[in-house]
Amino acid sequence: MLRIFTRRSNDVAYFTDDRAHELDGLRDGGPGWWLRGEGDVRKPLDVARVLSTTERSQIQGYDLVFAAPRPVSILVALDPSSAPGVIEAHRQSVRATVEYLEERALVVRDRRDGMERDERGRWSSIVSFTHGINRHGEPHLHDHVLVGARLENARTVLDSRSLFVHAKTADALYRSSLRHELGERTPWVAWRSFQGIEHVEGLDEGYRALWGGHFNQRGEKLSWQRSEVVASWNRDRQRFESQGSIEGPRTHRTDLDEHSFAGSLEGRFEVARRHIVEAWANAARFGQSPRDVARSIDTLYPTLADSRGVREMSIGVAQARMTGLVREKGPRPLGERDLHEWSHRSRDRSDRSDRSDRSR
Repeated sequence: MLRIFTRRSNDVAYFTDDRAHELDGLRDGGPGWWLRGEGDVRKPLDVARVLSTTERSQIQGYDLVFAAPRPVSILVALDPSSAPGVIEAHRQSVRATVEYLEERALVVRDRRDGMERDERGRWSSIVSFTHGINRHGEPHLHDHVLVGARLENARTVLDSRSLFVHAKTADALYRSSLRHELGERTPWVAWRSFQGIEHVEGLDEGYRALWGGHFNQRGEKLSWQRSEVVASWNRDRQRFESQGSIEGPRTHRTDLDEHSFAGSLEGRFEVARRHIVEAWANAARFGQSPRDVARSIDTLYPTLADSRGVREMSIGVAQARMTGLVREKGPRPLGERDLHEWSHRSRDRSDRSDRSDRSR
């Protein structure tokens, strides 16, 4: 899940003071890591420089919180040998999703000569902090990505509406990427159900009940040592009650669920690129890299390839749902021949349906 929090203070002690010892030995280095920039992630002054703004704005920047689905977080507690791969899959997915946001959601409104232009932006520096538990000591793999309100070489702050409107698409891409990366880096296989529930093959559902993450009180912020959190997890597991695992779909891992894809677009009057990307990422049962998703979408919908910001170009639902025939697609980008064949088959189906209606 991706959640975006506005930061109106440049106090970053919450991040630099938490060493996230619960992931010591599993994660590469400490909790802080640079996606772009340099400095000591343990020093508040170096980290605070990321939160760039202007004199007129009260917003210093944003905290982008990327949280792994519950079953993926639980793997960190249950399988220490695979935990480094799980954490790296998560971090790689965070990086890829931030790239999407920079490509499609960062917009600076330029008003000159009586005209308005949406120009693509870029963060000058990006820092992130990887944590592995929630306030109650349960496994909860997540990152806090800190970014500034003012973009590189910009005189004004970014249009935050665009950042928030692309959040759902970015969330779908993160989860799709995580499913894909988990299969590449660990023995575990993650998949998404038609109902939108994230699963891990072979993981007993009793663990989801054991570490559900739902409490009446938020809990006190504590700094757990690695030995302490492992002991806590072992005590928790004494209360474990098996509920069995849910079997994943018996399909090829590059298949897309065309019903999920088409259903995600149902009811819209117009469809923008971000809606198609979100639907496609969610329809990739076992995940797909964001770059492969982008290549496929831009091949199928070339008129939307340059869309970004809030005021994206849109197409009709019927045109967007042309890719309801995506079962054969797999991870490769489509060529012109594929696109022509799919369009031709779509027209054939529509013609047959029309003839059937007229004969009744």
